[in-house]
Amino acid sequence: MAEARFDDDQYQISRRTLFAAAAALAVPAAVHGDSVIQSAPKETSMPGTTSTWPHGARLAVSFSLMFEAGGQPISGAGGVIPDPIQQGLPDLPTNAFFEYGVYEGIPRILNLFDKHKIKMSSFMIGRAVDKAPDLAREIVKRGHEAAAHGRTWENSYALDPEAERRFIADGAESIEKATGQKPVGWNAYWMRNSPRTLDILQSLGFVYHIDEPSRDEPFIVPLKGGEFVTVPYTFHLNDIVSFPFVGWDAAAYEQALRDEFDQLYDEGSHRRRMMVVSLHDRISGHANRVRSLDRFLTYARSKPDVWFARKDEIARWVLSARSATPIIERGPPTITGLPGSAA
Repeated sequence: MAEARFDDDQYQISRRTLFAAAAALAVPAAVHGDSVIQSAPKETSMPGTTSTWPHGARLAVSFSLMFEAGGQPISGAGGVIPDPIQQGLPDLPTNAFFEYGVYEGIPRILNLFDKHKIKMSSFMIGRAVDKAPDLAREIVKRGHEAAAHGRTWENSYALDPEAERRFIADGAESIEKATGQKPVGWNAYWMRNSPRTLDILQSLGFVYHIDEPSRDEPFIVPLKGGEFVTVPYTFHLNDIVSFPFVGWDAAAYEQALRDEFDQLYDEGSHRRRMMVVSLHDRISGHANRVRSLDRFLTYARSKPDVWFARKDEIARWVLSARSATPIIERGPPTITGLPGSAA
């Protein structure tokens, strides 16, 4: 895969922006408006506390961008062509479909987020980063988070413990080598982890994962090695699930985003709420889809007291505000069916 090229004048950023990006892990992005007091959820370990976002925001909005192009299998990766190619042969148009994310999709999405002054979290596949390191560096240069999405675009939950650990660590090492940023967030292929994944992640220095769609707010799960944050994900606002190319309806997509935002914004007057939108490089980076996102972001940015946050910022914030954060005690995943500490 050819490395993405960027025009220096078009993508030049100031020293001040670079310093701000470097500090993003420690200092949440500013929001405007009055403070909002929120009721603590029932699951919190300290009943009676209040729940707030930084600077009194009533809603956090967080975008995920999946950087997968180049990490997919050469044959049988799955794309817009429903008939599978003969086993073992390279699926040339499907792989070109993935390449669109590098050449067009991610650069277009980066420009959109620059326009609206929004930072997001990019979950990167190690092999994809190895093939397009300039693009990975550009994502971080613009102030976005580099998070981990495995060594390749495939399942890891069936691996033995050491192989799973290597799978996660290899991908993270590729990201750190290319960008200089050590990933602290994790997303598995189709959100499917093994019962021991969270413990492995914690031992590797990760702070949070997103592989659970159970809530509209982040929470803490105690593990054997200490506390670990879940920053919930979404199926219903995931472009690859809810609005694929077949049946794409721009008006329906925009309305779904607005309805989600409006409902959570209303609820945010009395409890901590978070809206999550998942984008894929080869899907949401297309020209017409970016126009839909642009219109939604213009709408969302017009509302006061909204924190557009990276997921590492959210994870570190909830750890610093433990009294207002739900702490979920869970048994082994093989019993509960939910992520938690392995027995």
